[in-house]
Amino acid sequence: MEFKNIRKEYQGDYITYYKIRYETEGGNEKIYEMISRDPAIESQDDLNSKKPDAVIMIVHDSTGEKLLLNFEYRMAVGEWVYNFPAGLIDSGETVVEAAARELREETGLRLTQIKDIWKESYSAVGFSNEKGSVVIAAAEGTIQKSDSEAEEIKAAWYTKDEVRFLLSEYRFAARTQAYCALWSC
Repeated sequence: MEFKNIRKEYQGDYITYYKIRYETEGGNEKIYEMISRDPAIESQDDLNSKKPDAVIMIVHDSTGEKLLLNFEYRMAVGEWVYNFPAGLIDSGETVVEAAARELREETGLRLTQIKDIWKESYSAVGFSNEKGSVVIAAAEGTIQKSDSEAEEIKAAWYTKDEVRFLLSEYRFAARTQAYCALWSC
């Protein structure tokens, strides 16, 4: 494939819609639609942003026996799904600062230990260049209602048996589902 150009089609509050024009190996011109958190993509090099847009937290309790999951209403699918606590990284924030803030905002819990930070990965590689950093951590405190009026989140700790049950009965975000399936075996 040969990249030809990229054109901004629509600027929203949080995402930008682009059309990428490219030529296939067979010489056919095609248009690929995508969304991005970056409002200023002008070239192929710009597609791979230099920093992560979001943080995703895989959080265990201090014993390692329970996993924190959010049950949240996601507007894009029109239903409640299980997901890890996550959110956008604010300007000037580090991944760890964003993880601590988002965890507190969504669950009321306090980040107590960072065990690992994975290399950035793409959130939805089929239609977006959004990248997220996964933070493996431990947390303590009492779960509280999300302090965001824009999000409906019910956070709770789950054992492996409880997670296996949830996997058989409820919908999950794909990354959360994959981790939960492996963790709960």
